[in-house]
Formats: sequence, structure tokens, C-alpha cells
Amino acid sequence: MKMNFQNKTIILLLLVAFQLSFAQKKGESIGTETVNVVKPYSPTISDAFKVKENPSLDDKGNEAKETIKYSILSVPVASTFTPSKGKAEGVEKSKQERLFTNYATVGLGNFGTLNAELFVTQKLGNDDYVAGMFRHHSSQGGIKEVELNDEFYDTALNVGYGVNNRDMSWNVDLGYQNQIYNYYGLPADFGTTLLPENRYDLVRGISPGHTYNTISLGGNIEFTEGVFSKISANFKHFSDSFSSSENRFYVKPTFKVEVMEQSINTNVIVDHVSGSFEKNYFNNNTEPLKYSFTNLGIEPSFVIHEDDWTLELGAGLFYSMDSENSKNKIFFYPKVNASYKLVGDLMIFYTGANGSLNQNSYADFVTENPFLSPTLDMKPTSNQYTVFAGLKGKLATNISYNLTGSYLNETNKALFKSNNYIEDVTNENYAYGNSFGVVYDDVRTFRFYGELKADFSENVTFGINGTFNSYQNDAESEAWNLPSMKLSSNLDVNITKQWYAGLNVFYVGERKDMQQNTAFATDPVIVSLKSYFDANAHLGYKYNDRLTCFLKLNNIANQNYEKWLNYPVQGFQVLVGANYKFDF
Repeated sequence: MKMNFQNKTIILLLLVAFQLSFAQKKGESIGTETVNVVKPYSPTISDAFKVKENPSLDDKGNEAKETIKYSILSVPVASTFTPSKGKAEGVEKSKQERLFTNYATVGLGNFGTLNAELFVTQKLGNDDYVAGMFRHHSSQGGIKEVELNDEFYDTALNVGYGVNNRDMSWNVDLGYQNQIYNYYGLPADFGTTLLPENRYDLVRGISPGHTYNTISLGGNIEFTEGVFSKISANFKHFSDSFSSSENRFYVKPTFKVEVMEQSINTNVIVDHVSGSFEKNYFNNNTEPLKYSFTNLGIEPSFVIHEDDWTLELGAGLFYSMDSENSKNKIFFYPKVNASYKLVGDLMIFYTGANGSLNQNSYADFVTENPFLSPTLDMKPTSNQYTVFAGLKGKLATNISYNLTGSYLNETNKALFKSNNYIEDVTNENYAYGNSFGVVYDDVRTFRFYGELKADFSENVTFGINGTFNSYQNDAESEAWNLPSMKLSSNLDVNITKQWYAGLNVFYVGERKDMQQNTAFATDPVIVSLKSYFDANAHLGYKYNDRLTCFLKLNNIANQNYEKWLNYPVQGFQVLVGANYKFDF
């Protein structure tokens, strides 16, 4: 401590002297001073140790690892724990609904409507059964401002027999159907050029009733093993009250062949239709109008499945024979379909190109439009190709969607068009502007389709879909009676275990038609049929497992729209009825 004080004093004195040396005047002598060194500094060097160039290594860590074997020494341990007996938790079981094999339904409504159905089936043994079906739907008419009888009757009876074996199953059905309709759709300006009494006599002299009869025999055979997988066949005889007659025979065997670990599925189609109409529309023919077409087709295809995509490659080859006109044609169609899972089941992309030769028949036309005149020109329609692409999947576990855009190219597409007329008492009952004919044209269609379905719960389901079309045709002025838009939606709700209800609404866009009174030398005028909206609802009550009562409301908005030109529909309709299930 003393040495530190002395050192500090010496340093302080040196600093003061150094400062004073700079403070002297120029030329002044700084004098002399004697410094005594007590001990001179003598540095020394410590010993150094040289690092060896080759250090010695301990190789014990590089020796090969020994294999270590583990063993468990089991020592029994006595346990005095005794578990108590377990008891299963009770689960409330819902009562299983009893299933019945037969039912009967009957309903009554305004417009004198009767709706009845009866279905019965009975097992004859372990593998075979017999079944029967009766259906009837009729109305006594009563549409506002309709001058002719507008009642209709539709009655059908079917019986069938089937066998289900281990190797195959087959069934055969025999059916008969009787339909009665009326040509009640007179033009709005019908008889305006006649005197009132003459118009009255002309209208009262029209007998608009006409009848259709159908006899059918068909069957199916399905095989669990072998080359053939399924065979479908059907024969139908169709006639009307104007001496028209048609026979159609259809058979379609489907077989499968394994080639190089791939399954080739092939459809063979034989479709024949022939018939005759007693008169043409102008009633100036001397011989019946006959037609006969036989289409022979084969459609092979095979499917490739991978993890996320599926590809179907195939084609269709058809040979069409027009026996009445001695004309034969060959048609070739694509059959290509592909799908790819973009995001699992949430989003699936699909695309394809398909085509086919479609046989047209009088019976099929009447099913779509029962007010046709028995004077039609018959020929098949060739769907040269339909190219489409779309997305489908799920927005959630209970919500699914489907979006499709497509382009259709059809040759000889059948279009319903109103017949021209003249107000003459000698006309046939369908020749007063109250019937439709069929014209053919090459039509190209751009189509967009969207669909959304949702199961909000076990008791509530909802669905909505829409179709939007744009048509381009060659010969005709318009794509007659084809709507540019169709929308539909449905909602079904189980209110309680006994009560349920539902609502269905649909919208059909504007259509085009053309009709002319040929007594006037004027150009035909294109008529626009207004778009229409229709809403239907139903309410039901399950009294017990067997008996259910229901209420149906149709055309709730009470719109008097025209589905076909000059043919308004029934207004607000109420139907009350019951359904009864039973066993023998």
C-alpha cells in the first residue's frame, strides 16, 4: 500500500514537470536535474516446450463394437388385485321399421282426379317369385276457357316372374297400358273469321278423343360368371284409335373378355322398329305411310384404374338399315371417358366424348307429347358426339356438387312443331291447329349443367339443379319447343316420427313454336311460349307402420301456363289420399 502511494506521487510530479516545460518562455534554460536509478531492468526468457510432430493416439475408441445380448429375467409377481365384474352401458335401440312386400295407394282430388296404385309380390319358393302392378291416373278435366273435352285416363297393368340363383338371375314382365287423351288445344283466334253460329257448329262437331294401347313383353338375365354378364330384351306393340300401328324389338347382350389383365366390356345392340300410319296430314295419300329401321351396333370398351384417375377407352360402330327406302348407313362414334381426383373426393375432374345412334319411335314420342297427329315422319337420330368436361365432389361431408359444360352435335334431331290448319268441317279431329307434328334438323347445343345436394341432417335434405342451353340449327328457323333454361329445386323434411313434408319447385324458360292458318295468304308467325314457374308440396302423416295419409298440392301459384302451344294446364290442384302396406 505504501509503495503504491510513492509511485503515484512520482507520476504526479513528472506530469507537473512536463507541463511546466511547455510553459517556459522562448530561449529560457530548463536547467539540470540528477535522476538516481535504484535497479536496472534485466529481462529473462522462460523455458519453451516443443510440440511433438506425431502425437500418440489412443485407438481404444476405434475398436470393433461388441455385440450386446439382452435377456429378460422373468420373475413371477403375486397379485392380490381382484377386478370387479364389468357392466355394459345400456344403449337405447331404435325400433326397426317393419318392411312389407305389398302396398295399395288411392287419392282423390279436384278436377275429378283419381290416382290409384296396387303392387303385390309373392315368393313361390326359395329362389323364385311372382309380382303384379296396377296403376291408374285420370281427371275429368275442367280447365278454364277450354272449349273441347280435356279429360284423360291412363291405366296400366304389369305382371312378372323372376328367379334368383347363385349363378344367374332372370325375370320376365308382361304389360298392358291404355291411354285416353283429347285434342283440346284450339288456337286462341280459332273461328274468328266465321259467323258465331257457324263457329259454334264447327267446334261442337269436333270429337277430340283419341286412344293409345301398348302391349309389352320383356326380360333381363344377369350372370355371375362366364363371358356374358347381362342380356336385356323387349318387345312392344303400340297402336292408336286412328289405325296406326308400330312394333319394336330391342335386344342388348353385354359380355366381358379378359385380355392381358384387362377387362374388355362389349355391348351388342339390335334395335328394330317398324310401323305405319293410315293417312298423311293432308289426307291425300292412297297408301299407308310405312317405315322400318333396323340398327345393329357394337360398343367395345375397357377401363384402366390407377390411384387417382380412371380412363375408359372405347368406340361404337352402328349399321342402320332403312328397309322401306332401301338405304343403309354406317356410323362411327367415340366412347372415351376419364376422371381424375384433384383433391380426393372433394374435387374430381372428369371429361369425355361419347356418341350413339338413337332409335325414334311413335311410342316414345307419345310418352313425351300425347297430342301428336298420327301422321309422323319417322327416322333415327344420330348423336355424332357429345364432348363434356366438369367438376364434381363435396363441399363438406354432407354437401355435394356437380358442374358440367358440354357440346352436342346431333343429326336428324326430332323437334315437335305445331301443325298448320284450316277451318274446314271436313278436317280430321286433329287438324284444327290442335295437334303437333315432328320435324328433323341438325342441331348443335351448348349446354351448362349445375347441381347441388345437401343432407343437412337425417331429417332434412335439399337439392337444386339448373340446365342452360344455346341452340344452333340448320334448316328450321328455331329449335322448336326446346327451352333455353330449366331450373328445379326440392326440399324434404321429416318433422317428427309421424309427420313429414316436402316442396318441389321448377322453372321452364321460354320456347318457340310456329303455326299458321293456311286460309290466309300470310307468312307464318313465330310464337313465343312464355316461361312458367310451378310449385308443388306434399304433407304426410304415418298413423302406424301400415297406414300413411297424405296431402298433395300441385300448381300452388294457380298459373294457367301452356306446356305446349294452345294447351293450358290445370290450375291449383289438391289431392288427398292414403297408402296401406300389407303382407299375405
